[in-house]
Amino acid sequence: MATNFLVHEKIWFDKFKYDDAERKFYEQMNGPVAGASRQSSGPGASGGPGGDHSELAVRIASLEVENQNLRSVVQDLQQAIARLEARLSMLEKSSPAHRATAPQTQHVSPMRQVEPPAKKAATPAEDDEDNDIDLFGSGDEEEDKEAARLREERLRQYAEKKAKKPLLVAKSSILLDVKPWDDETDMAQLEACVRSIQLDGLVWGGSQLVPVGYGIRKLRIQCVVEDDKVGTDLLEEQITKFEEHVQSVDIAAFNKI
Repeated sequence: MATNFLVHEKIWFDKFKYDDAERKFYEQMNGPVAGASRQSSGPGASGGPGGDHSELAVRIASLEVENQNLRSVVQDLQQAIARLEARLSMLEKSSPAHRATAPQTQHVSPMRQVEPPAKKAATPAEDDEDNDIDLFGSGDEEEDKEAARLREERLRQYAEKKAKKPLLVAKSSILLDVKPWDDETDMAQLEACVRSIQLDGLVWGGSQLVPVGYGIRKLRIQCVVEDDKVGTDLLEEQITKFEEHVQSVDIAAFNKI
């Protein structure tokens, strides 16, 4: 009885073969599945046909959701590309470079030969004006003479102004030491002799008696001279003429003014 029951009972002894075939099919379509699914599809896996169908239904549902997401992403990208293309076309149409590259065609009429204008006959008034034109530049000569006269006048005025301006005279301040012969020389008389020298460009200044030694004093006197008129050699020559009172003359200081 037991043997007859097993003969008539339909038991799925080779289910693992069909599971492997199904797994290979989905791997070819969607790539290899997760490790958990591989373990559940082995020859020693437990579970009946209901568990396999539920797992397949879950996979199909997840694939449909993923497919819908991909479709929505593709649609968004297509819309963004369409907007960019529309904007780019508007910018190209409104840009000056696009206008320059696509100039409007204009109708050009065939070139016609233009006749030169007829020479107008000269009127008597125009002939008179032509006769009045000076071909030899007499007017230019008169202008040159006037310019030369103005230039000479300005030069003359400048020379007069320069002549009126006082010239700077070079002067020098000289300090002289006039030595007497001895201590008996009258120093007041010696100074009077020196100041009696009058020259053009010579002005005497202050003076003092400076002790030399042994009761002898020398006359130190200052004067201002014009360099072009009076020199130191001339002063020494004029002072040493008074031989009775003057022994020698030395220049103690010399400064330009």
